[in-house]
Amino acid sequence: MLATLFLSAVAATAMPAGQVELKRPLMQMVQLDCGGAAQRVVAETGGTLLSVSPGPDGTCSVTVLIPGNGSDDRPRRETRTVPAG
Repeated sequence: MLATLFLSAVAATAMPAGQVELKRPLMQMVQLDCGGAAQRVVAETGGTLLSVSPGPDGTCSVTVLIPGNGSDDRPRRETRTVPAG
């Protein structure tokens, strides 16, 4: 929770009379950072993106579905933790 408050303060500009103007929503900034990470993992694995979530230490957890080698092989699910950005 402390990290969220800190990041919210970073994304804001002080206005007169104690008002705060947000530059852009905090969640959007996190998604943009993890979006790049997700694109890299999908490109590296040749898989399909299943999920992506930000971690507390500047990383993203990216889960992809990787096709099997043959027509009878089942796809496998792989989760990678990668730096955000």
